[in-house]
Amino acid sequence: MLCHIPAARRGLFLWLVPVLWTLAFGLWGLSRQESVWRDEAATWQVAGRSAGEIWAMLGHVDAVHGLYYLLMHGLFEVFGASTATLRLPSVLAVAAASACVALVGGRLAGFWAGLGGGLALGLLPAVQFYLQEGRPYALVAAGAGLSTLLLVTLLGGGEGRRPGRRVRPRWAAYGLTVLVCALLNWLSLLILPAHAATLWWVRAGRGVWLRWAAYGAGAVAGALPLVLFSRRQADQVSWIPPLTWHMLIGPGILLGLGALGAWADRPGRGRLSVAAVGLPLLAVPQLGLIGLSLVQPLFLDRYVLFSMLGLALLAGAALGAAVRACAPRFPRASAFFVPGVLGVAALALLPVELAKRAPASRIDDVLAAAGEVARMGRAGDAVLFVPAARRDTALVSPGAFTGLADVALAESPVASATLKGVEAGPERIRAALLGQRRVLLVTDAEKVAKPPSAERDKAKAAVLREGFTVVEDRQVRGRRVTLYERRDPG
Repeated sequence: MLCHIPAARRGLFLWLVPVLWTLAFGLWGLSRQESVWRDEAATWQVAGRSAGEIWAMLGHVDAVHGLYYLLMHGLFEVFGASTATLRLPSVLAVAAASACVALVGGRLAGFWAGLGGGLALGLLPAVQFYLQEGRPYALVAAGAGLSTLLLVTLLGGGEGRRPGRRVRPRWAAYGLTVLVCALLNWLSLLILPAHAATLWWVRAGRGVWLRWAAYGAGAVAGALPLVLFSRRQADQVSWIPPLTWHMLIGPGILLGLGALGAWADRPGRGRLSVAAVGLPLLAVPQLGLIGLSLVQPLFLDRYVLFSMLGLALLAGAALGAAVRACAPRFPRASAFFVPGVLGVAALALLPVELAKRAPASRIDDVLAAAGEVARMGRAGDAVLFVPAARRDTALVSPGAFTGLADVALAESPVASATLKGVEAGPERIRAALLGQRRVLLVTDAEKVAKPPSAERDKAKAAVLREGFTVVEDRQVRGRRVTLYERRDPG
């Protein structure tokens, strides 16, 4: 069936079908029932500031995400603040990554391997999560896909293909792509040792090694100021737990699946193949992050989400090998093998797909808490946040807090160039609360809440416990809103 389709049209189908497939998954349930969780709330509230205010904030916090925040600021300015504006960049980025996977797989192992890999990417559970996430990790994955595609073309990937004359612009594009990815998340620099492993595998020539080293070093040099500066803000990741053996189970399973896909590709040393590209792309970032986490706890799968492109490439290689095995005996049926397998996989993963699109897939929902505040609050009421980071509820949905007094706040997040603002001392908070009749407390739901650790938060809890009575208490989607009224003396 495929042989009757012109080669140009096959090339179009190769990347367009995965793009449309991934866009469909990304647009399905994009608003997650109009929910926004705390990580996305950071993007939302920072993107709403001016470029100057964002720049000032980066000197104190979140410098590692500075480029992403400025990008989102521009999008919010043009399209307005909404869950669609927040998440569509990630949807488009994963769609672009799926096209890169398809093109790499198609060049190295044929149409069905490329198509299968491009379609498989959007089905991976980790990718499903960040496909609709207002954070930079999907954009990094798209950049990793583009840099890998550029490297494959520079190595002359595919039968009868040669690197061509325009080598220098492609190397420059490669270095620039790696740099942009590093400015979005500098742990994406782990793609460089992954690509080095590919060069070693295929026995690249000295000239290729020198060019790769030069442009890769340029990307590292460009990102180095950000790396060094963001290290000063290392307390932002102090909550990440130390690496434990059970945390290695997931990466172990992924590497095992990747090894099976590489085996199906029948890789040979010195040959540019899907295995030579996909296995290092999967394994090296995972192992590199594990190694870094032995020095400082950093092990979060989102930091190496781009390694899933390697798994998708290897899955595509396995599907392509299956088609080649079936084609001699079942030529007609083989044309439906890849669509059939991935269709069955999509149905089998339907519970996962539905769960990722539900508000419960995230630890909390900022907008749901804001809705409860709007329902319970009256003009003149006081409002408290425990911990202070829960002030994101008001920053994302300020209309719900109209008329309420944030009595603990001494300096706003914008004025203080921080994410959560600067609160007054415990004694000032205590004095301000004692003058209130009604107080709304926004905090974490009971099952995820931690005991107050800051002296300010302990003071808030003590005053509410000693001088106020609970009138209404609502826990909704990981957050808790409690209304207190002043207890009459005697």
